[in-house]
Amino acid sequence: MRRKLISPLPQRHGLDPVRLRLPVDGHWATVRDFLVDRLPKLPPDRIDTMLRDGQIVGSDGPLGADAPFVPGAFVWFHRDLPDETPVPFALDVVHRDDDLLVVDKPHFLATTPRGGHVLETALVRLRRELELPRLSPAHRLDRLTAGLVMFVLKPERRGAYQTLFHDRLVRKEYEAIARFDARLAMPRTVRSRIVKRRGVLAAQEEPGEPNSETRIELIEHRDGLGRYRLLPRTGRTHQLRVHLGSLGIPIVGDDLYPTVRARAADDFTAPLQLLAKTLEFTDPLSGTLRRFESHRTLDHWPNRPIR
Repeated sequence: MRRKLISPLPQRHGLDPVRLRLPVDGHWATVRDFLVDRLPKLPPDRIDTMLRDGQIVGSDGPLGADAPFVPGAFVWFHRDLPDETPVPFALDVVHRDDDLLVVDKPHFLATTPRGGHVLETALVRLRRELELPRLSPAHRLDRLTAGLVMFVLKPERRGAYQTLFHDRLVRKEYEAIARFDARLAMPRTVRSRIVKRRGVLAAQEEPGEPNSETRIELIEHRDGLGRYRLLPRTGRTHQLRVHLGSLGIPIVGDDLYPTVRARAADDFTAPLQLLAKTLEFTDPLSGTLRRFESHRTLDHWPNRPIR
């Protein structure tokens, strides 16, 4: 059995250190030369400071500025954190047991670190606030979408729960507020081919074999708005937003569909009116039926309480 490689650096602020494996065919004389060449976003003088202060380590401890390049070796360090605007909304715990943690995520909070969102993410917050350093996500929810997200407490059990989502064995129900159009027959199932290209904010529908499917049901309508139940069979990036947008009824508060609109980092007004309402599945370990429901509501629906 392959021995698990343990990091010589502990978590910091709820974040694991970065781990890099040096290429086996490397031509660099020193670890510093490799890092300067392969990490262009990290200035050379910053790399020098980190080496001088013992912040870059190998399996045997801190590496010096002249540490030789060893093909196949590993190095660890903590990344510099971006300046982040605090997200002023709380995470609510819906369920916790020995295996699972299910939370009600607010709008504007990312699930896991990515890009400019690191400390202000659900995973990092929960690791710190609940003192759960080994917590890991079973799946992800878009930053602008509120609702249920499931995490696994024990790393050795993460694969079983991630497989549920990968194999589409989790019944997910969403709720959305969008324009009401009496000409659109409901319920309906939308199938299309969705492509999300790296570096492009919005996903696109293209001709070809469908890779996404969503059932859309109208729950009620009032004052020109509809409250919709969305039942995705697949999980493409922005799938629900793309499908409602393609019907001419984009979700209220959507800054990407049908057109991209810029939003300041500290603008928490007019959130996307999309909520991950329900998660239901057969537990892969116990065989019991699990069902979790969000306690949040969407604030744009007339005469509904704001949360």
